[in-house]
Amino acid sequence: MALQLSHAVSDGIRRTVSRTGGILLLGFLAIQFGLQTSANSAVLGLLPPEAAEQFGQNAGIALPIPGSVGVALFVVLVVLSSTYFVILSRTFARPQSEMSRFPATSRRRLGRTTVFALVGGLIVSVSIMLGTVLLIFPGLFLAASFLFFIFAVAVENQGIISSLKRSWGLARGSRLKLGILVVVTAVFGGVIGAITPLLTLAGLPVAADIATIVLTTAFFVPYYGIIASAYLQLRDEQDAPNGSTQNPVDASETPKL
Repeated sequence: MALQLSHAVSDGIRRTVSRTGGILLLGFLAIQFGLQTSANSAVLGLLPPEAAEQFGQNAGIALPIPGSVGVALFVVLVVLSSTYFVILSRTFARPQSEMSRFPATSRRRLGRTTVFALVGGLIVSVSIMLGTVLLIFPGLFLAASFLFFIFAVAVENQGIISSLKRSWGLARGSRLKLGILVVVTAVFGGVIGAITPLLTLAGLPVAADIATIVLTTAFFVPYYGIIASAYLQLRDEQDAPNGSTQNPVDASETPKL
């Protein structure tokens, strides 16, 4: 059975508008505000006074804290962001009927899984970046192939290398459709890349940061809901006897792990 992308989109959006989806949306919004603020504060705090004064006019959201504190806060929030995506993956990769609450397994081996997600995510990001720099299509191919890495780590509790292999295997035969999701992400990034400089040039750096954070949150939480639904479809297809199913998979009725 081929990936039913339209079903993944509708099912992913339904997961996002659930009670837990709303909580995850607010959590991601808070983390994004923290990351943007700590990054701006770190740059301002580390620059020489003259340069900091000039940069401060376009710095956006920032706190009057030392640069080292800003860096430390940013690092903590990056780790927290990895923990967040582990919980998000475990929450979204469940039957639709159970989306009113967080799973009892959401905190299972959370420290270990966060480290795997962080290190593996860095490997995936560097691979995609190199593939994109060399040629556009290798980057798209790698991005589509590793879309399910976080779900293999968080939901299936696999290691870094095995999760990369698992994602690669799940994407096999569906990379063209998954590539559509990757392209949509790239288009969204281009839109954000156009809006932010315009607001900054208009003398509204704080508004630029807020717009970026809000739009990023509104896009990526439903986006991961869609990826979760696609993951459930392909996982259940490949894990079924003989590698096939008699009837199309309804991701909202996927049996609990």
